[in-house]
Amino acid sequence: MDLTKLRNMGISAHIDSGKTTLSERILYYAGRIHRIQEVKGDGDGATMDYMDLERERGITITSAATSVKWGEYDINLIDTPGHVDFTVEVERSLRVLDGAILVLCSVGGVQSQSMTVDRQMKRYKVPRLAFVNKMDRTGADYERVVGQLRDKLGCDAIPMQIPIGKEDKLEGVIDLVAMKAAYFDGDNGETVRMEEIPANYKEKAAAARQHMLEGLTMYSDSLMEKMLSEEPISDDEIHTVVKAAVHSHSITPVFCGSAYKNKGVQLLLDAVVRYLPDPLERKVTAKKWATPDEKFDLEPDPKKPLVAMAFKIVDDPYGQLTFMRLYQGTLTKGEAYINQRTTQKQRFSRIVRMHADKREDIDSAEAGDIVAVMGVDAASGDTYSCESKYCTLENMFVPEPVIKMAITPTNRDGLDKLSKALQRFTREDPTFRVATDEETGETLIAGMGELHLDIYVERIKREYKVEVEVGAPKVSYREAPTRGTPYDYKHKKQTGGSGQDAHIIGHLEPLPEDSTENFEFEDAVVGGRVPREYIPSVEKGFRAVLGKGPIAGFPIVGVKATLEDGSYHDVDSSDMAFQTCARAGFREAFLATKPVLLEPIMKMEVEVPADFQGPVTGELNKRRGLIISTETVGKSSTIVAEVPLAETFGYSTDLRSMTQGQGVFTMEFSKYKPTPGNIQREIVEERKKAELAAAK
Repeated sequence: MDLTKLRNMGISAHIDSGKTTLSERILYYAGRIHRIQEVKGDGDGATMDYMDLERERGITITSAATSVKWGEYDINLIDTPGHVDFTVEVERSLRVLDGAILVLCSVGGVQSQSMTVDRQMKRYKVPRLAFVNKMDRTGADYERVVGQLRDKLGCDAIPMQIPIGKEDKLEGVIDLVAMKAAYFDGDNGETVRMEEIPANYKEKAAAARQHMLEGLTMYSDSLMEKMLSEEPISDDEIHTVVKAAVHSHSITPVFCGSAYKNKGVQLLLDAVVRYLPDPLERKVTAKKWATPDEKFDLEPDPKKPLVAMAFKIVDDPYGQLTFMRLYQGTLTKGEAYINQRTTQKQRFSRIVRMHADKREDIDSAEAGDIVAVMGVDAASGDTYSCESKYCTLENMFVPEPVIKMAITPTNRDGLDKLSKALQRFTREDPTFRVATDEETGETLIAGMGELHLDIYVERIKREYKVEVEVGAPKVSYREAPTRGTPYDYKHKKQTGGSGQDAHIIGHLEPLPEDSTENFEFEDAVVGGRVPREYIPSVEKGFRAVLGKGPIAGFPIVGVKATLEDGSYHDVDSSDMAFQTCARAGFREAFLATKPVLLEPIMKMEVEVPADFQGPVTGELNKRRGLIISTETVGKSSTIVAEVPLAETFGYSTDLRSMTQGQGVFTMEFSKYKPTPGNIQREIVEERKKAELAAAK
């Protein structure tokens, strides 16, 4: 395979920006499908939305992977979900891509989920293009969206096109490099017709091209010299500068059109193969297995040892399907490879290339490609190689769940099926967790939001034919210290035979607010006052009590524990003695840090007709919301607020009734903040009542 002719790209966006519709058009123009499916309500549902639930709800839940051909290029296309509850799917696909298209709505512009996706793209250093979609919508404003890309995302957005007309008068687009007008003819816009720029657009196009070139001179001295001396600039020179600036994450070229109205998609595909990197142009590093601090570059060379990453696990009726990105070497059907996490050897009996949920068998795949493997027992994020203990790839960032609810089958016969379903879903999705409530013995499921858990409950009912009952959603609170405190704790126990003796001295303190760790341990012991072999025992003891805090039994976070001194006994000190001492010492000292209850705060973005802005803002205030910003464009208002998760339950119903069904909102986890005193007292009271009820 010629890797210079391969592109691994994803499509990411805010919910309802028309991402799946764009994917559908790409499949159609690339000849992968022969009939266009719309996303909602035509009876069939879009090809990329292959789970029944997705077709009904009109949202993309799992990243479907598809291979298409565009001219002489092969494109592996990943369609990712735009709903924030499925943000781990976006993280996963960006981790293995070489480039992406950020889709924006011409009316909504840069919305909250666009910002989340932008952060993720920056985290994984993914070069990207932007596509301003839905230019046919009432209120479409291309310039405003380009301005928001610059102001809200802080990126150097450079328009490569301008639209001809807008809203219901959208006719085509002007290519500012070739300086030609593109029109899309045929029943589904399949024929691209390049014409001279219409007379009434010539001046506007010339000004826009000048603006584009001025923006690009920042990244090329030779281009700047030609601009200053007014020499002619060739199309190839512009393409070279744009490509280099995209690869270095310096610019985001902007394109426009309407996927639904079949305008602009083919030119966007041309830009994908022209500007986004091939696998040879992306640098990927791995960590050595034995010495993880040592990193080395992977080479997309088919002759080198295989290095591949399992980035998505899907269970289907025929067994487990593992999606893999190959970074180095060759994957061959029938060969055995080693899972670097478990060090187990596994035979790869079937390799397939995917087209949404259809598959095509292949005998081998080379570095740079994305394929799926059947029947391999892997977890998301696992690295595979042909050598044992060879290397591991950076694992993906996985956010902690913020909401949980109890789940029980309506009859005993469903228990086995339910546990099978839960086992499968936890393997597929690292943000979906299962636990048992210590007090009630109930099974709890935890996830990233109400919709996230609703979808899984629905899938259990459909795919496993189990009727289940779910409890009311519960918020995952945390307990954290507010000040530092010293500790000095001695544990002495004498029973027949050897006793237990341990003594620890040190201090606890809150971790900085921007810390990503929940707990840090520092060993500051000098002079062997606590023997080296017992220091890990102290840390183990501290960590053992973090699961249940003193306020209301919620997990403890944001603590740094430093061990400075102590003493021991030659005979009676042991690993267990120091663990017991650390557990009791931590519990006693933590109370002195004046701990508080923290609650998850969600960032909400509510879009409503301007007439309803007042009542909607009032309702958010009632829910302890803090209004961050309000913006009215035309007849639509967007309100951004921070609202405690506990106050968001049932909001979608209230918003619908307040706005006569015209309001929409999205929300994502923002941060943890201390709970007001009166609310903390209520939560503690409720926990006590629940414990008493469970004890009866």
